[in-house]
Amino acid sequence: MSVRLLTSSAKLSRPFLVPRTAARAAALAARVTQARFHDTPHKSTIVSPSTSTPPPVGQENQVSFTQPQAGEEADQPRQVSPHAYLKSFTNMELVGFFTMGLCTLNKAVLTACIKLFPYLPLPLIKTLIYRIYCSGETPADIIKTAARLNERGIKNVMMSLTIEACEDNPNIDPDYIIDQTNLSINEALVPHMVKMIEEAGRDKINDIPPGYIALKPTGFVKNAAHVLANYNNGEEEAFAHLLSKAERACQAVYDANQKLSHQYPERIAPFVVAVVDAEKFDLQPGVYELQRQLYQKFNKLNQPVNVVGTLQMYLTDSCSLLTFEEKLAKLNNYRLGLKLVRGAYIHSEKNRSVVIHKTKEDTDNNYNAGISYCIDSILEQNSNANANESTIGHLVVASHNADSLRLASSKVYNNTTAQNKNKNNVVLGQLLGMADDVTYDLIKNHKINNVIKYVPWGPPLETKQYLLRRLEENGDAVKSGNGWPLVKATFATLMGRVFKIST
Repeated sequence: MSVRLLTSSAKLSRPFLVPRTAARAAALAARVTQARFHDTPHKSTIVSPSTSTPPPVGQENQVSFTQPQAGEEADQPRQVSPHAYLKSFTNMELVGFFTMGLCTLNKAVLTACIKLFPYLPLPLIKTLIYRIYCSGETPADIIKTAARLNERGIKNVMMSLTIEACEDNPNIDPDYIIDQTNLSINEALVPHMVKMIEEAGRDKINDIPPGYIALKPTGFVKNAAHVLANYNNGEEEAFAHLLSKAERACQAVYDANQKLSHQYPERIAPFVVAVVDAEKFDLQPGVYELQRQLYQKFNKLNQPVNVVGTLQMYLTDSCSLLTFEEKLAKLNNYRLGLKLVRGAYIHSEKNRSVVIHKTKEDTDNNYNAGISYCIDSILEQNSNANANESTIGHLVVASHNADSLRLASSKVYNNTTAQNKNKNNVVLGQLLGMADDVTYDLIKNHKINNVIKYVPWGPPLETKQYLLRRLEENGDAVKSGNGWPLVKATFATLMGRVFKIST
């Protein structure tokens, strides 16, 4: 089925088990990955292409989720104001939310704002919306943002130097990006993690989610889009150079985990984690190969995961890809770390009608099935067994969808998993400035402590494209808390402070 292949590049010379040909790769994926994900571990039905009839188109990944089993606690939220979360923000942050509410009043206003956004002067962007979606321009700013989030019960962050080359950015300096990334790991991410541990005490060391550093593959080499699209077709040397840059960041993470594990040996989950961010669909094959090379080097068996890769569950092949990645991990003797997202490029994918699920419901079902499968895989070990033995070793549930987050929480936090050593390897994440009402509900009303925020940082000029995507995503959520409801809520909160009256 598979053979050990040595690539032509010295940088990629270590052995890696891969399918012999593209056809055999497809056959392997068909046999291994055409499983319908279910809500219980390892009870998927393997569908043999030669003997079984495939499900109807559009229903491949539909699943139904069971109610909490005996011994599990039902989720009973307390009744609070839906806008109570706004009280934890500063006045200038509220001005930013007020602005976003105005921009998302309706589709016509949103469309106009998206078209005008590239022409807005940077000082105006910094004043109105930069501060609610980005932490600042230096690692010191990240520490300040992390401290503010800690006051809201959010104990850790996923830092991201948001400079990328996908939009033909001429200012890309890969050496600068990797130097700044490692600087942020050593001067912001690790010190913040240690601070959280010391504040919580050693008896609660496993209640603190890891800190994460996001790696943008398009920031690690010049002409990155071309390199990723042709990683095995003439750009092997450039891809090896990209890989070496990513390895430098992952090595910094690995070294930090080794040092901290000696200082705090009772910790089960990793202290810090490197996360490879997703790119657009046509670049993803190169990104998947990058992730696999990093997994093999840094995610050793029976050890906490150091590297997490991203799967975009709005893609129609993501269900099969997930289990294919698990198969490759078993074949090559490494552990798999995953961040599952619905998808960040729905507005810019060229072939969205082909590569993306037809309906939001299909995407939601696929996403929920994916996180259920991963959580079950992580938690399946007996609570008395050693931790960090499962092939899927770590999961970031990156979502702004309240139903998905509550599903994940109900599977991780219940009476049957109270003593499970691996539950600390499941973390919930949202973008800074997004789904803050959901984050507030999880922490304040349901006492969920495994929540982080994705915190971008960098020069405003370089983060402008990221901010545009946030504007588009807020428009997608116009029916669930943005637009006029957000305008009214932020205005009422601000006026309540001005006149010192209860809101």
